[in-house]
Amino acid sequence: MTNRERVFTALKHRQPDQVPYDIQFTQVARAKMAAYYGDPDFVSTLGNCFSWFRPFPGDVRFVEVEPDIYQDEFGVRWNRSVDKDIGVPCEYLITPETIDDFAWPDPHDPTRYDYIEKAIPRCGDSVILVSLGFSLFERAWTLVGMENLLADMLDKPDFVHTLFDKILDYSLAIIEHVCALDIDIFRFGDDWGQQRGLIMGGPLWREFIRPRIRKMYQRVKGHGKYVMIHCCGKVDELFPELIECGLDIFNPFQPEVMDVYAIKKRYGAKLSFFGGISIQKTLPFGTVQQTKDEVKRLIDEVGANGGYIASPSHDTPADAKPENIAAMIEVLQNQ
Repeated sequence: MTNRERVFTALKHRQPDQVPYDIQFTQVARAKMAAYYGDPDFVSTLGNCFSWFRPFPGDVRFVEVEPDIYQDEFGVRWNRSVDKDIGVPCEYLITPETIDDFAWPDPHDPTRYDYIEKAIPRCGDSVILVSLGFSLFERAWTLVGMENLLADMLDKPDFVHTLFDKILDYSLAIIEHVCALDIDIFRFGDDWGQQRGLIMGGPLWREFIRPRIRKMYQRVKGHGKYVMIHCCGKVDELFPELIECGLDIFNPFQPEVMDVYAIKKRYGAKLSFFGGISIQKTLPFGTVQQTKDEVKRLIDEVGANGGYIASPSHDTPADAKPENIAAMIEVLQNQ
């Protein structure tokens, strides 16, 4: 099978010849592995099944405006002095008093999509995945602040509905442009969870988030593409509703907050899972043998009858041991 055939067989909940996989890295982890292998281009040899794209203007997500300060297209400035991949917002740009005056970025900017369209023919047999991070809740809190947003859900719900509707309109426009391209999967990024459950709780999720993600998921489905969500934390209580909304693939599938083996048995006929390899325990703190054993078990049990794409349960972090990363790669490549 080709990588495309493996992925689509798995997404149809049938057994491919081997479990498809994809390994992404934080900047620090990638540099460590380049040094470990003595090959700065080692990622090209991994055999990843996906080609990733993001619909940023001119393919530029952040612009460095000061040392360690990066600005995104919404005007939010992120301090990257510690977290080199995303950072922490320096200030918040929207309040109930200023929302009507906020200048939203242009989702119709053709430079978001031209480079993707030109790159697709060069992607060989890989699956084309376009990722829209910060697609609703995350975009809202980066603009108004996490504490403010959670309080406003209770105290100023009309403001939050207005804010979410504006983000929804922006995201729907992105979806329309992206899904007009020859892509396979539209991936949303929107973290709703922490280690013990939903950040905002079930009732507020259902009031503010569920109806809007359903519109986004259904828009993607209407174009015949697969829907994927990247959502960190313990959010498995939402799986029945996410399936009803149109979700096909859930990521990152964190083994520290959910029983990945039980969940595959419960939901595996209707939902596929992408992730599962522990980045909080095994890769940074385990042994080489423990890493190999975990990856093999995931392949054998979660990968049985399709519905699974093996991957670390987030971008491989800076503190992951190079020898453990190499062990994970070895098992995935030698199925």
